[in-house]
Amino acid sequence: MPKVSVIVPVYNVEKYITKCLNSLINQTLDDLEIIVVNDGSKDGSEEIIKEFKKSHKNIIYVKKENGGLSSARNFGLLYATGEYIAFLDSDDYVDRTLYQKMYEKAKATNSDYVECDFYWMYPDHQKHDIGYRYKDKKEMFAKARVVAWNKLIKRGLITDNKLQFPEGLYYEDIEFFYKLLPHINKFAFVEEPLIYYVQRENSIVNKQDHRTKQIFIILDNVINYYKENGLYEEYEREIEYTYTRLLLCSSLKRMMHIGDETTKELALKETWQNLNSKFPKWKQNEILKSNNTVNGIFMKTMNNTTYKIYTKILGAIWK
Repeated sequence: MPKVSVIVPVYNVEKYITKCLNSLINQTLDDLEIIVVNDGSKDGSEEIIKEFKKSHKNIIYVKKENGGLSSARNFGLLYATGEYIAFLDSDDYVDRTLYQKMYEKAKATNSDYVECDFYWMYPDHQKHDIGYRYKDKKEMFAKARVVAWNKLIKRGLITDNKLQFPEGLYYEDIEFFYKLLPHINKFAFVEEPLIYYVQRENSIVNKQDHRTKQIFIILDNVINYYKENGLYEEYEREIEYTYTRLLLCSSLKRMMHIGDETTKELALKETWQNLNSKFPKWKQNEILKSNNTVNGIFMKTMNNTTYKIYTKILGAIWK
């Protein structure tokens, strides 16, 4: 059994895939399985992958019709045989010691989940992202970075609980992470930035449309999962806070970049309506009350009037 299986979805990334795969084939961890999933690429990505596979036996190359990031990750999971699973986007790359350090931390602490820090890589600069060192799963729920690619996860945690990424939807990492969280037995940190998260120019501006509203579906899926599995009462405070934070501090900015004005206005209206109908007492949330960060203060100042003012001003700025 390989120690780690890294699943790399690929779709039209011929400009980036060489750097990504070079960072994987040069890992210091022995017994690493690299599963490259070609999700129907139409550029030169396949030729590049095949060249790598010729000289690296630990690369497993599979190909499928285009189905999106979630579909490709789920497809890759079918081929993974490693003790631990990692996901890496094909336009990013990693430090050569990443998976050795993550795996050794997992084994040394008997953890089934390990997280590391990373760099945001912009065209002209980089930013070190240091995660909050949460002490338990409730802190983790409220404060963890909800991305799939800076985690090492014991494969059984995913397969035993029949977890998958939601196909055909945006915000797939949110649903996967929050469904995974209650099943984690022990977690650990590698307190180093070992992943390079590449930011393509204008990506947030160019990708926002009516599908940005799928955050409502994703959050409903999470809430339903917790209710159906008898977990809702235990995490109700964290669910309320996270619902508020994601709508007001994350997806709100994306919605501001929706090109069609009618669609944008409807999305902004639904955001406020959904928050206040699902959690009418969200402003009394204890986690929010103690949050004095910029985002916390921003959320606490929100009411019917300020929401309209903020969205109008920010919409003009980000138009």
